[in-house]
Amino acid sequence: MTTTHTILAVALSLVFLPLGLAKTAAVPFMRQAAAHLGMSPGLYRVIGALEVAGAAGLLLGLASVPLGVAAAAGLAVLMVAAAVVHLRHGDPPVQALPAAVLALMAVVYAGAAIAAG
Repeated sequence: MTTTHTILAVALSLVFLPLGLAKTAAVPFMRQAAAHLGMSPGLYRVIGALEVAGAAGLLLGLASVPLGVAAAAGLAVLMVAAAVVHLRHGDPPVQALPAAVLALMAVVYAGAAIAAG
């Protein structure tokens, strides 16, 4: 395990865990975001649960590399999908940028985890 691998796992988890929990709890801000994107609160809760599971998988990946790589791959796919949804909904590209950056960070994490062995 490398320092890069550990820092990315913690940083990504610190982003995905609170956002995922807010989505699963359906806090007002997240309900508004779901409505803006034309998603049901139920679907947004599922996305939140996937984010929480991904954050947990990243942290567990510090002990089990394959689990961390799988979690990072899942989060990368989820974030690419999020960026696409924002763009298809007509949002300006700057609103899709955070999801794209998180997807890239998840891919870098996976690469660092694989390189660390």
